[in-house]
Order: sequence, then structure tokens, then C-alpha cells
Amino acid sequence: MTFVPQEVIRAKRDGGTLDDQAIADFVGGIGAGTVTEAQVAAFCMATFFRGMTMPERVALTRAMTASGRTLSWSDLDLPGPVLDKHSTGGVGDTVSLMLAPMVAAAGGFVPMISGRGLGHTGGTLDKLESIPGYDATPSHDLFRRTVREVGCAIIGQTADLAPADKVIYGVRDVTATVESIPLITASILSKKLAAGLGGLVMDVKTGSGAFMPDFAASHELAESIAAVAAGAGLPTVALVTAMDQPLGPAAGNALEVRIAIEHLEGGHRVSRLHGVTMSLAAELLVLGGLAPDLDTALGKLERVLDNGRAAEIFERMVAALGGPRDLMEHPDKHLPRAPLVRPVAAPGAGTVVAIDTRAIGMAVVVLGGGRTRSADRVDHAVGLTGLVALGEVVEAGQPLALIHGRDDDAIASAAAMIGRAVTLGDGGAAVGALVQARIAG
Repeated sequence: MTFVPQEVIRAKRDGGTLDDQAIADFVGGIGAGTVTEAQVAAFCMATFFRGMTMPERVALTRAMTASGRTLSWSDLDLPGPVLDKHSTGGVGDTVSLMLAPMVAAAGGFVPMISGRGLGHTGGTLDKLESIPGYDATPSHDLFRRTVREVGCAIIGQTADLAPADKVIYGVRDVTATVESIPLITASILSKKLAAGLGGLVMDVKTGSGAFMPDFAASHELAESIAAVAAGAGLPTVALVTAMDQPLGPAAGNALEVRIAIEHLEGGHRVSRLHGVTMSLAAELLVLGGLAPDLDTALGKLERVLDNGRAAEIFERMVAALGGPRDLMEHPDKHLPRAPLVRPVAAPGAGTVVAIDTRAIGMAVVVLGGGRTRSADRVDHAVGLTGLVALGEVVEAGQPLALIHGRDDDAIASAAAMIGRAVTLGDGGAAVGALVQARIAG
């Protein structure tokens, strides 16, 4: 039967269920040039309004995975499982920088393909590219060699990995269909399946700084990812975690790298950042058969932090991908610093009862540390440190944050945003659980 793209669109528009072949033909047509950008847009809008069944989501994910190269690690004879973590994005979230070397130190192999920041959320690649010389887009051979010899490598998506996703994502971004749960699910999982993983843990954020602030929507996305991953043959656990405040005390690329280094080296560990990292990493160890249960996994992870093994692996990964070999010893020698540091004074005394976390992220963007368009350049040096936390008691004039910037106008704008984002009140603050739901595929 001849493939006619508009008939696939029509069927979905009218609420029909697409079979595997129709979905495969449509996605295949994107690469072949027989499906136009306008038809992709129409398909995305029809899916946004009509949704997809779980079998449709699995078929879409598989088709997008098959649109490009799929990685295989079997020829390397790795002595441990291939594992990865993905997050829907947050503020002050340095989890990936710590989790990858921790899991590697515990016996896993982590080929982590990450993204750049867009909007109010920070990007793992932007953080790593604040390290001089770090190559976030290495050759295929260097990527594989680093994973084999070091245990982990954090890089960006290559052009040949799920290329249909790039087209569909670009169309979603300009057609107001980004929030479609079936399309989000397929976008995330197609890249992870193409990476040849043996296990995946998903960190789905909820709260004021999350891509999906509403818990019900976040939970629905977590359920979709876990179910579709299972249907596609990828063992997955999805955790819904709190993003009702910045996860760490800093937001901004080089500033967050400093936090990660301090965390790995045994310095001050912020409880919420440590807690989320440990929860996600422990799930991976159990998924990969490296620990029989979560308690054992947590103990193993604490040991690789305490004995310095995780820090050593992070340093080796940075060096293998072109960064300095002495980053852990001399971070200030290598990481850029903003020339101006200004406090944001609390207008009065009280308890931090609410934080508009999205506004905190946008303050970093105003400083130049994020982007609103994919083509925007990022200033790796700017950002925020000393961010107050929910439930913290502050005195009048005490800093709510320290702003690291390059000019007074941008600093003033960021200060105003932070002042509005932090709500002070009387009594205690309602601080929810770090992990609010767990869904296994």
C-alpha cells in the first residue's frame, strides 16, 4: 500500500489509533524527505489534542530510535551494565555531574548524552563547557574509549542519533506542542534507546521550577516514560522529584561545577541535592544488578564518595575529553569568574515560605547565564550563589543570594527578580518530600 502522509494525519486528527507501520512510515518519511515540515506540524498538533495509546507511543519511540544510528557496547566486553539517567530539567540541578562518576565508581558504565539549557532550566553541557578545553561533542571513537577506560562520558547528542527527534522537536518548539506527553516520551526515550542502554532512571521534576509544575502532569509523564520504556525493552524507573526550590545553593554554569567538585571531594553537601542524587543513583545500581536492594546501593554509593573514587573518575573523564588534569585540585585556576559580586538583601526578617524557582532560573538568564533561543551564547561565569532555602530563617538585610555578574544593569534586574521570587513569612514553611513518587516500568 502506498504511504500517504496526510492520511496518517487525518486518522490521528479524527481520534483514530495508528498502527505500527503507519507510524514507522511517517517517521521514516521525515528522513526521506517525503514528509514535509508542515505535515510534521500537523501531526504534532493532532497528537497534542488526540493523544496516543501506549502501543502508539512505543511504536513512535521505536521508529524515532530507528531513524538514525544506534549504539552498541557489546563489542567492548564491558565488565558491568550500561546505565544512564535523564532529567526533565531544573534550577541548581548538578545531579548529572555527580551521578555519572558515582555510578561508574560503583561498577556501572555511563554513556550520558545530555542537552543544553533553554528557558529557565540549566543545561548539563553548558556546565561542562565552562571547563576550559572540555569537548562536549567528541568523535564517536573518543566517546566509546572514554566510557570503556574511565567508566563514564557526558556528551551532547550527535547528528546521527535519533535525527527524526531533532526535526520533530524543532517543530514542536514553534507550534506550541512541546507539552504533549506522548511526544515528550518519544523524544526522551528514542535518544536513550539509541544509546544502547541496559537501564535508565528518569528524574521528572515537579513544582515551581519544573517544566511541568503540576504534580498530576509530572506523574502522568513519569508513568508514560516508564510504561513506554518497558514496552520498548528498556528497564526503567521514574522518580518524581521536588523542584519547588533550587536543588542546590548555586545556579549558573561554572558556579554549579564548583558545587559538584565540592560535593564529590567531600566538602559541604547540600542535603536536598545529595538526597536526589543518591536516590537516582541507587535506583540505577539496582536496575543494573550492581546491588540487590536500595539500602545496599546507598551504602555502596556513600563508600565511593568517601574513598574519593567518584571524584577521581570525574577528574579522569574531564581530562579524557580535553579538560585540565588538575581541575579537582585547582578549580579556581580553570573555572571562569564574574568580575562583580553583589548581595540581594532581605527586605525584612522572616522565614522563607515560598520560592518562585522559575524566576530564579530566569534571573540567571538575565545575567547571560542561560538562553531563550537555542542560538544564544552563554556566559559561563555568571549566576547565583548562597541561595536561601525553604524554611530558612533570615534577618533583615541578610543576603537572599549573591549575584555574580558583569554589569550593574543586569545585576539590578536579576536582584529585582530574586526579591520578588523569595517570599518571607511568619512560622514554618511546608517543605515536601524530595522524592514524591516512584514508578517502575
